[in-house]
Amino acid sequence: MNRLPRVLSVCLLLGSAGLYGCAGHQNSEKALQGASADFQKVKGDTNVLRSAPRDVIRAGELLAKAERLSGYVGSSDDVSHYAYLSSRYSAIAAEHSQLLLNQEKLARLELERQRLQLALREAKLSGAQQQGKWAEDQVISLSTQQSERGLVMTLGDMLFDTGRAELKSSANRTVLKVVQFLQFNPKRVVRIEGYTDSTGDSQENLRLSRDRAQAVADVLSDLGIEDERIQVEGYGDQFPVDVNSSERGRALNRRVEIVFSDEKGHLSAAR
Repeated sequence: MNRLPRVLSVCLLLGSAGLYGCAGHQNSEKALQGASADFQKVKGDTNVLRSAPRDVIRAGELLAKAERLSGYVGSSDDVSHYAYLSSRYSAIAAEHSQLLLNQEKLARLELERQRLQLALREAKLSGAQQQGKWAEDQVISLSTQQSERGLVMTLGDMLFDTGRAELKSSANRTVLKVVQFLQFNPKRVVRIEGYTDSTGDSQENLRLSRDRAQAVADVLSDLGIEDERIQVEGYGDQFPVDVNSSERGRALNRRVEIVFSDEKGHLSAAR
């Protein structure tokens, strides 16, 4: 009479062990798939391979070990362990790469800032009056007169990398003219407005438009224009100047506009 309960207990224990083993296998497979995806991502990124090759190699070695162990029964915990380590090395490699890219970006920006400051100092050696007239003529030649907004200068999309907010070095001459004009006209203020085309997410477009406008403002500030003389606005894909159905129209809509106040510092209202 007592054998039946014991048999049932044994069956329950074996069933529980089977369920645990099944769950462990599923978890290890999920971890292995995640580690594989992480590794493929860093392996295919040339920036990561350049900046953190040892971490990428280590991630691959650990992933290979996890894959070998996945073929053995009862090795789920070991598979999950090595898959986790592989994912961490992939993440470390990506972090190292981003750190290096940020350092390189800062170095480029500092170099461009120094070059602009040197050019500005050289320009100041010329006669102030003659230089002031030249700066004004340059700004006016690059601007379009809009009666309701005042003097507006447009920086086209070709002065930025696609989807990025940093100014290319080709924009420096134009920005330098704005700086000189503002230095010779200390009462004038500007509003820098960023715009995009309608492609992509509207919130991302709004962020990009403001970041681009802020990038121009940062250069003006770095070159000595007081922050209180600079306003920044981002309008995303609002206020297009052409249709978004053609590449030419979209290129025209991707722009940064610099709106100048009048001689007394009166600036038109923001849109």
